[in-house]
Amino acid sequence: MNQIDIYTIGFTKKNAQTFFSFIKQSKVKTLIDVRLNNVSQLSGFAKRDDLKFFLKELCNTEYVHTPELAPTKDILNAYKKGEMPWEVYQDKFLNLMSQRNIEKTVKSTLLDQGCLLCSEHEPHFCHRRLVIEYLNKHSKLDLKVKHLF
Repeated sequence: MNQIDIYTIGFTKKNAQTFFSFIKQSKVKTLIDVRLNNVSQLSGFAKRDDLKFFLKELCNTEYVHTPELAPTKDILNAYKKGEMPWEVYQDKFLNLMSQRNIEKTVKSTLLDQGCLLCSEHEPHFCHRRLVIEYLNKHSKLDLKVKHLF
């Protein structure tokens, strides 16, 4: 089992210079967008089309949107509104990944030198961390993660 280097990043609390510097310095091959909504006006420089352009031009990095690695709208909204504590959100999201069989559909070539993108500044209470932990536990992958924040 080969070790795969993977990163995670959130775009909030970062300006474009900081964000793209992290991506470039880490030599990220593919930015893997794990947000449900990647075109929100609140995303600023991290809106899908702008992000795709800047990544290619500034970092020579590809962009892939993978909503199958995002929670459902119902789960996410309940958590954001405070109707669901983190522990319940985490359990529901882990079960969702299991139902989706992501360990069978996510390719190691995508993850190798890849970076999971979400909005949360830090990974502690973000589903991008859960995706990595789930894959490490339920697949034959050995993901060595570095959170960029």
